[in-house]
Amino acid sequence: MIRVLIVDDDPFIRESMKMILELDPELRVVGACGDGNEAHRFFTDGQTADVVLMDIRMPNCSGVEGTLNIKRASPDTRVLILTTFDDDDYIVEALRNGASGYLLKNIPPDRIVQGIKTVHQGNWLIHPDIARKLTGWIHPQSPAQVQAEATLEQVTQSRKDPFARFESYGLTPTEKQVVEKIAEGLSNKEIAQELFLSEGTIKNYISEILSKLGLRDRTQIAILYWKHED
Repeated sequence: MIRVLIVDDDPFIRESMKMILELDPELRVVGACGDGNEAHRFFTDGQTADVVLMDIRMPNCSGVEGTLNIKRASPDTRVLILTTFDDDDYIVEALRNGASGYLLKNIPPDRIVQGIKTVHQGNWLIHPDIARKLTGWIHPQSPAQVQAEATLEQVTQSRKDPFARFESYGLTPTEKQVVEKIAEGLSNKEIAQELFLSEGTIKNYISEILSKLGLRDRTQIAILYWKHED
């Protein structure tokens, strides 16, 4: 059972979202808050949730600030931004503060449900256009990464082979496919379906890719891909 906290300043949306989510037997709504401050108090009062469905623009405390406070209070909780605004700057800041991705409110209800399950599994929901804006996130963590970044900058930017720049990392053909699917914003489950592999196999491929590229998580894989694609 995935415990979900809904955060939105519109009472109608909170109630509607609660009804939609609880139609799925795998989800349970544990609370509803009107802004980021209320959501933060939810956690500091000793309550908990696995996923927070967070509106981004709210009075008193926005989803951007609310995300930061929630992640400080409960680091393991996933925050999924849900907004009517295609506002890249707000979304980028929310992701910087620890959000696991974002969705627009006008998408079908089943997509919202799937999005909650996706971030609960530890995956990210991030559009390639947003990934391009996050290229500054990649900070070398070791001398090896510093050298890897320098090597990567020197590799040819061939449009005929978009992976030519990755050759020095020794990625296999399948690993390259996984990198591309991650950059397109696909979840592990979706990648597994497209490549006709199990989710467990995809997770193993991602672990190997992270090791070869010297990165921390799948989001950095997407960012690195788009950083050198332009």
